[in-house]
Amino acid sequence: MNLSDSWTAGQQQIVRVSAAEAVFKAIRDAIEGGQLAVGAKLGSETALAQRYGVSRSVVREALRTCTALGLTATQTGKGTFVIAERPTGDLVLGKFSARSLMEARPHIEVPAAELAATRRSEEQLEQMRGIIEAMAGEDDPEIWVSLDGSFHAAIATASGNGVFERVVHDIGEALAKQSETINLITGRRLTSDHEHRLILDAIARGNTGEAGRAMAVHLNAVDAALTLIMGDSKA
Repeated sequence: MNLSDSWTAGQQQIVRVSAAEAVFKAIRDAIEGGQLAVGAKLGSETALAQRYGVSRSVVREALRTCTALGLTATQTGKGTFVIAERPTGDLVLGKFSARSLMEARPHIEVPAAELAATRRSEEQLEQMRGIIEAMAGEDDPEIWVSLDGSFHAAIATASGNGVFERVVHDIGEALAKQSETINLITGRRLTSDHEHRLILDAIARGNTGEAGRAMAVHLNAVDAALTLIMGDSKA
């Protein structure tokens, strides 16, 4: 080893943090540190964007994650208020909790992936490939989350099972909120891209068992990320 490089040994890798992650962390730290007490009103999206030097969409993403953690709530026409000094024990994702989603998803999306491996059409396969390629080159978190939902919905459609397709459609909003929260807090986007490719490869090869296993691995990883987030919430 070059002696001039020896000082780097044992140093932690520098992690790139997105603007939304930085704004979210700043707001969360202010709430948990007492600078923003329960009942306090946060500034408007415009004011917060100016304060942190980011776009309103970045602020909006950060605030959605604060709401998902149960730290804040937005009242239409009044603004966003702090409602808790610590995150709740589960994530609030629209109509469903994160735990409810993760208990249900393996029973829906694993068999859907298995069926898609033998029932998908060439057109559906090309659609899924297009989504995966778009995700790999996408820097906008909101667009990536939308594509993520489209990929899972496309698999449900390709399964040829109308029940799976309808259920995934009905929980789509909650899945988007879950994906956004996980990626903002744990930075799983690149890992998710890889897991999605493995699912797609198995479906493309018509391998039922591998498609189901690849989806199960992906959902287990999502569950682990949620458990980490919710574990931090209970600390």
